[in-house]
This record gives sequence, C-alpha cells and structure tokens, in this order.
Amino acid sequence: MSNELYTLEAEVREVLGTGASRRLRHANKVPAILYGAGKDAVALTLDHNKVIKAQEDEGFYTHILTLNIGGESVEAIIKDIQRHPFKPKVTHLDFQRVDAAHKIHTKVPVHFINEEAATKGGNTIAHHVTEIEITCLPAQLPEFVEVDVAALEVGATVHLSDVALPAGVVSVELAKGEGHDQAVVTLNAPKGAASEEAEEAAE
Repeated sequence: MSNELYTLEAEVREVLGTGASRRLRHANKVPAILYGAGKDAVALTLDHNKVIKAQEDEGFYTHILTLNIGGESVEAIIKDIQRHPFKPKVTHLDFQRVDAAHKIHTKVPVHFINEEAATKGGNTIAHHVTEIEITCLPAQLPEFVEVDVAALEVGATVHLSDVALPAGVVSVELAKGEGHDQAVVTLNAPKGAASEEAEEAAE
C-alpha cells in the first residue's frame, strides 16, 4: 500500500448534528471525529471515495495515518469505523491522535502462515482469534502479527504466550497475568479420525 493511502485530507466540520451528518453523506462525504492526546475533540469531514479506497487495505486499520487538516498534519490511528448495514458505504470514522512518546492501545490482525503444510492429510485448523490486543509506542506498531503453524502437531494449540511479538509490543491479555493466556489456533485431526481411534481402542 502506498503512503498516499495513509494520508487523508480532512476539513473541520462546523455544523454538527444528525441532519448535518446526513447531508454530508448525501454529498459523498464521511463525518468523523478526532480526539485524544489531551486535546479537544474535533469534528471532521473526509471524502468518501478516498476513505473507501484506503480502507480496502488491511494496513489502513493498523498504520499510523496522517490527517491533513487546514494545513496542519496530525498523526492518528483508526479507533472505530461505522458502515452502512447493506450498502458499501462508510458512515462515520473515529480517529485517535498519537503521541510519539506515549503508548497506544489497539488491535492488530493475525496472519496464519504455512497452513497448507499443517493441513496435509486432512487435518483442520481452528482459528480462535483473528486479532490481538496490544500496547506499544506508535513507532513500534506492527501492521500484523504472524503465527507459523507449519510445525504444529495434531491436537496442539498455540497460545498467546507462544506468539512472537515485535520488540516493544505487549499483549494486553498476557499483561493481566495468569489465566489470560488465550488460545490462538489449534490443529485438529481429520473428521472421523477421533471416532475411529476410539473404536480401535475399544476393540
């Protein structure tokens, strides 16, 4: 994804309210809010087509974005995105300002690799999570976390504590202590294999 898609032009929105937001959407605009870093919240408007193009890339949700607002560049991350229930439209965006010196709290997607090797022979993979909640400094924010399942044995489970996170990145769940080591992915035997083994044991 090019850096151009990580940069969005935004205008300060002076007129607020449901009616104003509806008129913006009819004009192919997306209402948004920018908050955080100890500063006042600012209502914004963005071009819908550019937002749609940018959000098609997974990195849009986990990358530090640049908002150009009236000549000022503000770094932020996506905290929430609202969509139309059945139309391919974004109806509202929440942005959180980032400060290079302060950690951010967000979620990053999990990419499972080498699944073909693990599923040879009919084994099946159960994904227990698709994203991991983390804290880190903005400069350390990964676009995704990889989990390699090539060497996973049948019946085995990868937990959060088994996942290698980049330097400076901390799992929010693991930081809570014992009992929060969530299952991430499990490799299961082919369907019917368990019952066949049980029958053989009974014989």
